[in-house]
Amino acid sequence: MHRFSEILAGNDRLQESPAAIVLRDTLSENIARMQRFADSHGKSLRPHVKTHKSIDIGCLQIAAGAHGITAGTVGEAEVFAEAGVTDIFIAYPLWAAGSKAGRLRSLACRTKLSIGVESRDAADTLSEALGELRTEVSLVIEIECGAGRSGVDPRAAGALARYAVDRGFPVPGVYTYPGHGGVPGERRRAARDQEAALTAAVHSIEAKGLSVDLVSAGSTPTAEFSIDRVITEIRPGEYVFNDGDNLRLGACRESDIALFVAATVVSAQEPGRAILDVGSKALGREGDAERGFGTVPGLGHRLHKLNEYHGYLELLADGPQLPVGTMVPVLPNHVCPVVNSFDELTVVMPDGTCEMWPVSARGRLN
Repeated sequence: MHRFSEILAGNDRLQESPAAIVLRDTLSENIARMQRFADSHGKSLRPHVKTHKSIDIGCLQIAAGAHGITAGTVGEAEVFAEAGVTDIFIAYPLWAAGSKAGRLRSLACRTKLSIGVESRDAADTLSEALGELRTEVSLVIEIECGAGRSGVDPRAAGALARYAVDRGFPVPGVYTYPGHGGVPGERRRAARDQEAALTAAVHSIEAKGLSVDLVSAGSTPTAEFSIDRVITEIRPGEYVFNDGDNLRLGACRESDIALFVAATVVSAQEPGRAILDVGSKALGREGDAERGFGTVPGLGHRLHKLNEYHGYLELLADGPQLPVGTMVPVLPNHVCPVVNSFDELTVVMPDGTCEMWPVSARGRLN
């Protein structure tokens, strides 16, 4: 029996589903391992909290040695600033319109705040939003490194950095996200692309007479290859839990998986099919025909289709069936949308007791 199934079968507290189950010992090991890696390579660790959205877990990361956190939205940053986190980087090209202007000013008074920027227009809007506080808020230039996402060409980093400095902002450096490392066999190449882009961006900024103190890299799949001297900081997020995608990529081992979703068979009308009480509302829609939308560890079965509240599990028609009422663990492909689907995480402690940890920044999308 797979260890997740053993945990479900051996704990009466875990009989409600769907539920996001976290293994406290594995979570702690993952946090410690990434911190050791960063320390051993002389990098600062600034974990991305979008994965767990949990004050409890963020505090564990900081206690282990993380020097701050990365957030994806103003709302996420607000939740963690309210909890006392004193160094927050919003690694996103914010457009500071509407309520964001006042909220950013409030954040700047409560925490050391950095914000990603990739255009002069965004820098102008942030300058207007922050007013005199702009001298207290760092802008970090976002670089595109091959993922086809936001960020300037590395050769344009210097011009944008000089523009932001002339507007009164501190500009400590650059950051990027090698999202194309999320394809099997591409992690190392994406990390090389990241390294080349960051190096070119540093040269571009220095050519404008500015110093570069911060060179920030992501992600969990590429973290182990983000060791070049040019990099000063890494921003992985998913490593706290890991997931099916990271397992397929080789970015983690099965024993490093710290979160699964407890599900129950609610329909078994015919051989070869079982329907679970987890659909897209619990798992998101991260999947395709090849990898499905989640798997049941130990059995090797995969969810081949999702409705909002139904997960269709493939079984062999002539093999063992799962009767109604059977509880199974589901390993999600991508853990981040799963966590955002739940108000609480059910955390299983090493002695088998359970604690409920709130997903504090759930739904804070702006």
